[in-house]
Amino acid sequence: MTRFTAADVPDQTGRLIVITGANSGVGFEAARVLAAKGAEVVIAARNARKAEEAITRIRKEAPGSKLRFEELDLSRQASVRAMAARLLGQGRPIDVLINNAGVMALPTRQVSEDGFELQLATNYLGHFALTGLLLPLLKQGQARTVQLSSIAHRQGRIHLDDLQIEQGYRPWKAYAQSKLAMLMFALELDRRSRASGWGITSVAAHPGYARTALIENGPLIASPAARTFHRWIFRPLIEPAVSHPAADGALPILLAATSSDAKAGRYYGATRLNELKGPAGEVGMRPWARDEDVAVRLWRASEDLTGVKFD
Repeated sequence: MTRFTAADVPDQTGRLIVITGANSGVGFEAARVLAAKGAEVVIAARNARKAEEAITRIRKEAPGSKLRFEELDLSRQASVRAMAARLLGQGRPIDVLINNAGVMALPTRQVSEDGFELQLATNYLGHFALTGLLLPLLKQGQARTVQLSSIAHRQGRIHLDDLQIEQGYRPWKAYAQSKLAMLMFALELDRRSRASGWGITSVAAHPGYARTALIENGPLIASPAARTFHRWIFRPLIEPAVSHPAADGALPILLAATSSDAKAGRYYGATRLNELKGPAGEVGMRPWARDEDVAVRLWRASEDLTGVKFD
């Protein structure tokens, strides 16, 4: 595979693409490229003002591009169901679903209104439920789904006896579990799609270390010392060497979402510096991400927690 760039994204005219968390970061960059390529892009996000600002920015760059906002708070199952109901009511087949939104390493354990640990709720359970609820439209569109994982999946374990991490909460432990869950979800969705003939192409991706607001909104929230170090030392001196811009972080997502070279059940990400940065391409995953028994048990637990059962 040659080096993939935004110019390699094929024409997307007439396609409907739903992206969660596309008001900022790598989700915004993906939306920007896909809209410029002719897709109708649904920006699913919590904050209407930020979403509309993102839409305005994209339209300035690509006049006439088709974008619209759908309210979605992935941490709230009621919000997930409400958005899915709106899209189902419209009845238009979905061509691509990019499950991108997330939160990172919240310093203290927080719980969603549904009683779920907040990182699991936002990063994984919300996306699991959304995908299941939209399954009829995904099947109609013979859709490609992209689940956003992370290099943090390497440190992750699925704590089936304590998914909500009520015992021994640690910020990165919870984050790594949620991102491992997303990777395992992508693989299990691929297996089930093939077994049941759904026609869905399920792929996983990670952005490497992309320079976005994710860190500022997570690990740095509760620590003035960490914020000072990040602002005056890490960001100007270290970060440029180990990271890449959000636009580059979006390239593995775009590859996974649009390229004929991206195959079902595969994982795409940055390919250099231990996958922190570099060209987009296929990357490896830890053996435990391929554990089919754990994946099935996680799937069943997710159905029980969300009340969403796939066809």
